[in-house]
Amino acid sequence: MERNPCFLLVFFLILSCFVAESYGARKVKYSENSTRPSLVKTLALIKGLLSWEGLLLLFVEAKHSKESLPLLLWLNGGPGCSSLAYGAMEELGPFRVHSDGKTLYNNKFSWNDAANVLFLESPAGVGFSYSNRTSDYNDFGDRKTAADNYLFLRHWLKRFPEYKSRDLYISGESYAGHYVPQLAHTILYHNKKANQTIINLKGIAIGNAVINDETDNLGMYDYYGNHALTSPETVQKIHQYCNFSPDFVSKQSRECNLASGKADHDTADIDIYNIYWPLCHNGNLTAKPKQASLAYFDPCSDYYVQAYFNTPEVQEAMHANVTKLNHDWEPCSDILGSWKDSPSTVIPLLQEFMANGLRVWIYSGDTDGRVPVTSTQYSIAKMKLPTKTEWYPWYLNGEVGGYSQVYQGDLTFVTVRGAGHQVPSYQPERSLSMIKHFLSGNPLPKGSSSQRPFATVGLQQCTKL
Repeated sequence: MERNPCFLLVFFLILSCFVAESYGARKVKYSENSTRPSLVKTLALIKGLLSWEGLLLLFVEAKHSKESLPLLLWLNGGPGCSSLAYGAMEELGPFRVHSDGKTLYNNKFSWNDAANVLFLESPAGVGFSYSNRTSDYNDFGDRKTAADNYLFLRHWLKRFPEYKSRDLYISGESYAGHYVPQLAHTILYHNKKANQTIINLKGIAIGNAVINDETDNLGMYDYYGNHALTSPETVQKIHQYCNFSPDFVSKQSRECNLASGKADHDTADIDIYNIYWPLCHNGNLTAKPKQASLAYFDPCSDYYVQAYFNTPEVQEAMHANVTKLNHDWEPCSDILGSWKDSPSTVIPLLQEFMANGLRVWIYSGDTDGRVPVTSTQYSIAKMKLPTKTEWYPWYLNGEVGGYSQVYQGDLTFVTVRGAGHQVPSYQPERSLSMIKHFLSGNPLPKGSSSQRPFATVGLQQCTKL
């Protein structure tokens, strides 16, 4: 459904909670079929709460049962990529941007069907989030980001106390495999220090996540070989000459560099974030929106989202870009400077969560080549967890949605069939089913051979075809 951009600005209102208090309510027109203002309670540029003056938060209330459904905080990775651009507008939010860069269309599989969802742009310098101190842009790292995100979350819950006791889950993808566990660890630390539940954290779900550098790297090259993206000989040389352990990763031999360079060259002209998806060959906006379908993720979506958030009317409605950027807003920022700390593994944090009774789900789109399913499997194997439920296919609408394996300690591994690095972009319905099961604590549904019409065809029957 096409929508006039001036009507769609309502999606980004009811302004900053502090700006709204200062300047009063703002009247907004919206069409009969457009989203009602109550859908979004606040898109807040909260000022003066952290070490910088503003982080951007988009809060989308649940479509139903908002008084009882949990909170789900979403973080995109990078480091430096916008949760507003990707999470909210290309993945799990209620809208996506048309090819004209001006109008939006509904995402009926948005995750606010299962939770009240918060999208946080972090750290400062990402998207519209900013700092007035230049030094902040040169002082980034996992620990600082976690500390600032924690402080921001505390202030948000103080500002909206009706959510203070609500169950909280944190999810994200890619480098959020660091962001999410680091924030969860910080929450647990402060809860324990205060000897009370300051934030009611219940679990985390991380997708195609950077977890353990050694296995992430090895699993990536093995995935290349297993999917005919590079030669078996190249993969064999990588195994022979490369050592991706923390002590050796920066001291690779010439033979290792040649082999890994060959594999990287072989995959240079495909979309490594979804190895079977076409590249964007023309990111120009269209005069009229192209026919859009949730069944097909447009590879040029980054261009549409970038155009949308560079629209002055959108920025005004959001009370964003208060620093008047001297460059276009971009989905990923390159002004973050040097990342000060990035541990080679977050496995100890995952083990800490399981020991403290948190629910841990790790999911993987099976066509992502950047942090592929093999990397995640190798990382989980490092934990040497006993299996609780053996590997099985899970089903949605009578089809295999992916595969799952459950481990002792309440760790669930899930693959999403046909999804790339940004799982909800490529498989929105399957990703929604997955997150609903995660939030409810229920395993993904098993199927039966009756759901697969050719499963009973025997070998003799097949040879007659």
